Amino acid sequence: MEYVKPRIGIYTVGLHAYWEQFNGLKERIVSYNRFIEEKLSEDAEVYNFGLVDSVELGRQAGEYFNKNNVDLIFLHSGTYATSSIVLPVHQRCQARTIILSLQPTPQIEYDQTDTGEWLAQCVACPVPEFTNAFNRSKIPFTVISGLLGLETQGTSAICNEITNERPEAKRAWNEINEWILAAKVKRNIQNSTFGFLGNTYNGMLDMYSDFTMVQAQTGIHIEVLEMCDLAAFLETVTSTEIGEKYKQLQEMFIISEDSPTDKLARKPTEEQLLWACKVAAAQQKLVENLDALVYYYHGAHGNEYEALQSGFIFGHFLLTANHIPCAGEGDLKTAIAMKICDILEVGGSYSEIVAADYNFGTILFGHDGPFHLQIADGKPILRGMGLYHGKQGSGVSVEAKVRTGEITALGVTQTNEGILKLIISEGNSIDGPIMKIGNTQTHVKFNKQPDLYMERWFNEAPTHHCAISIGHNASVLEKTANLLNISYSTL
Repeated sequence: MEYVKPRIGIYTVGLHAYWEQFNGLKERIVSYNRFIEEKLSEDAEVYNFGLVDSVELGRQAGEYFNKNNVDLIFLHSGTYATSSIVLPVHQRCQARTIILSLQPTPQIEYDQTDTGEWLAQCVACPVPEFTNAFNRSKIPFTVISGLLGLETQGTSAICNEITNERPEAKRAWNEINEWILAAKVKRNIQNSTFGFLGNTYNGMLDMYSDFTMVQAQTGIHIEVLEMCDLAAFLETVTSTEIGEKYKQLQEMFIISEDSPTDKLARKPTEEQLLWACKVAAAQQKLVENLDALVYYYHGAHGNEYEALQSGFIFGHFLLTANHIPCAGEGDLKTAIAMKICDILEVGGSYSEIVAADYNFGTILFGHDGPFHLQIADGKPILRGMGLYHGKQGSGVSVEAKVRTGEITALGVTQTNEGILKLIISEGNSIDGPIMKIGNTQTHVKFNKQPDLYMERWFNEAPTHHCAISIGHNASVLEKTANLLNISYSTL
């Protein structure tokens, strides 16, 4: 699966009266606009309206951005301009507005600067006027200030404009790039289809979700699937397809011996492995037009669908590794968290708080559900399970842990007003012993001791599952929440 790039709008503002008064100023401002366009184009489809210096052009720019269905608009303050010029843009196009107050030079050459040169540098001057107008018009906005980050000196510039290595430029462009990533999440989430196979684990009230509410707030279309749909695909699986999956299994996993501690965790039998491969081939066919899968099945003991679901874990591991996150126990909200992480290319493994280790000062995160291969510490282990704990049936399960380093836990919960909410928490994965029971497990150290940290997490009223990603991603996840217009808490 290849994720689509976000659509980013950009325009630069200036005052029309300046162009005749100051020779070359217009061309210089336009060159800055093109520099920004080129930088944005590395990770986005860019729709550049160019220079807006009148109310009428502001109206045209708004229609242009609407026509091209942009996810985000960058308003580049090129020099002073009146707020009456910019307001019409955003009254017509409701995409989130990011105001770029990026000065071309770190310091004005005071003894050499004339009025024209000053006007090329006074990018911050109109920003308060813009934000005042937006606030009074109830138009959301964010301001990014700093240096433009040019790599070459402009021919008409008096001041030093080569600022790409300056921290003020790097910080500004890091913010810009995070907004682009957030827009990428928004575009892909809003155009995604999640399959919901089976039902939600009985009694887990935190996980029950209103499909209409989810679509209303995220744009996700939910396709309700039945076990008979998967069973029908199972009938079409060929021996060649089973062989291909078996080859993947051998390449991606270490096949365990019997667990030294858990009598339920055994070396997988050849029958279990081949069954898992056959089910995986059917699962791949099932998700051909899906972007994520939520699943759980509980039926009468001994029926054919119970045997089918016993082979789920390997196939769902493969799908998660191939950008189709799979969330067990019918947890739709955590599937959203996993999908957000996957779009950001930082993993997204299905997890829950397992226990605290007060000697290490860590919290153990893990689950028997899908793990993201991208963030694994070495090859995962495939164990045979004589019984899936808390569930019917038996089969194979994955034992793995997240590689050491920075991680971010992302939970998606729902408030008592029916509003989705992100819970974001940065920590560090450390190397530590794990149980040999066929579950994924990772020791995570947060900025508080385990008991105090868990109190904070629990007080957010989370869904009891979450997605674990690599890296410290709070900043971009906060921006994602802003673009999706849902609330968030960062611990």
